Amino acid sequence: MPEFLYKARDENGIVVEGVVEADSMGDASTTLSDRSLSVISLLSREKQKGYELPLAYFGGIKNRDVVIFSRQLSVLVSANVPIVQSLRTVQRQTANPKLRATVGEVANDLESGSRLSVALGRHPKAFSPFYVNMLRSGETSGRIDEVLSYLADQLEKDFDLSSKVKGSMYYPAFIIVGMLIAGFVMMSFVVPRLTTVLTESGAELPLTTKILIAVSDFFALWWWAVAIAFVGVVAGVLWYVRTEEGARVWGAASIRIPIFGGIFQRLAVVRIVRSMRTLLEGGVDAVTALEVSADVAGNATFRSLMLRAAKEVRDGRPMSAVFGSEPKIMPVMVAQMVSVGEETGKLTEILDRLGQFYSREIDNLISGLVSLIEPIIIVIIGIAVGVMVSAIILPMYNLSQSF
Repeated sequence: MPEFLYKARDENGIVVEGVVEADSMGDASTTLSDRSLSVISLLSREKQKGYELPLAYFGGIKNRDVVIFSRQLSVLVSANVPIVQSLRTVQRQTANPKLRATVGEVANDLESGSRLSVALGRHPKAFSPFYVNMLRSGETSGRIDEVLSYLADQLEKDFDLSSKVKGSMYYPAFIIVGMLIAGFVMMSFVVPRLTTVLTESGAELPLTTKILIAVSDFFALWWWAVAIAFVGVVAGVLWYVRTEEGARVWGAASIRIPIFGGIFQRLAVVRIVRSMRTLLEGGVDAVTALEVSADVAGNATFRSLMLRAAKEVRDGRPMSAVFGSEPKIMPVMVAQMVSVGEETGKLTEILDRLGQFYSREIDNLISGLVSLIEPIIIVIIGIAVGVMVSAIILPMYNLSQSF
C-alpha cells in the first residue's frame, strides 16, 4: 500500500509529522482528518525517493492559470452559483489540460462529500498550502467568494512581481549568453585562421598573441568537448539546486550575489509579508501563517528562518526577535516594524506597509540594474576589442611593415 509523509496539527495546536498508509492521497487526508489532525502538507513517499522535475517543465499548471481559475470561480460563487456547478463551468472554460483535469477531480471530490479546501489540498502541484489554508479560513467564516477574490488579487500581485523580476533577468542573460557564444565561435573558428599567418611568419610574437593562439588552438581542437562540458555543468547545477542541500546553498548564495542579491532578497521578503498578512486577515493563527509563508518565500534560507520563527512563536516568544537575529537574511527594518506591529496589535497593517515598501524597492533596483548593465557591457566589449587589436591586428600590421 502506498505511503504518504504528512505534517499536520493536532487538537492542541502541536505540529506532528509521520507516515500514513492509504490507497490514495485523498484517503490519506481523510484518515488524518479522522484522527483529528489538520493537514499542513501531504506528499507521496515514493515521489520523494527520486528527482522530480516541476510540473511546469512539461507544460504543467502555471501561476497564471491558477489566478484565472480563482477569479472565475470567485465570480461564479459570488453570483450564488452552487460550488460544484461553478467548478464544472470553470472546468469547461479552462484552456490548460492539466488544470482542467484537476478541477474535474476537485468537483468529483465535492460531489462525494469532501470540503473544497480538502479537495484542493490533494493537488499540491496546483494549489499551494497558502491557497488551501486561505480557503479553509473562508469555509470557517462562510466567505468563500471573498477569499477566492482576495486570493486572485494576491496571486496576481505575486505573478506581476515575479514576472517583473524575471523580465529584468532576461536582458543580461541574453547578452551574457550571446557574448559567450560569440567568443566561442571566434576562438574556435575565426581566430585560428587569423593567427595562422603570424605563426607561419616565424616572427617574435607578443605574449598576448601567444596566449590567444594557445587558447584558440585548444578551442579549435576541443570545441566539441567544451560544448559538452558546458551543457553538462549547466544541467548539473540545475539538478543540484533542486536537491535539499543545493537549495540551502543556493538560497544563502542568491541573496549575496552582487547586484542581483538585493532583488532576490526583497522578492522573498515581499512574498513572505504579503502571504502572512493575507493569512492573518483570513483568521489563520500566527504559527500556521509563519509555516505556510515559509514555503511561499521560494528560498530555502528564508524558509528555515520562518520555520524557526514559527517554533519560537509557539513557545511564546515574538517572531520579531528571530527576524532581528538574522540581519543578513531578513532586513533590519522588517524586524523593527514587525516588533511595532506585535506591540500595537496592528501586525497586518504593518505587513501591508512592508509589502508596499519592498515592492517599490524592487522596482527601483530593477531600474538601476538596467541602467548599470549597459555600461558594463560596453566596458567588456571594449576590453575584448582591445585584446584582439593588441594580440592580432598590431602584430599583423608590424609584419606587413617589415616587407
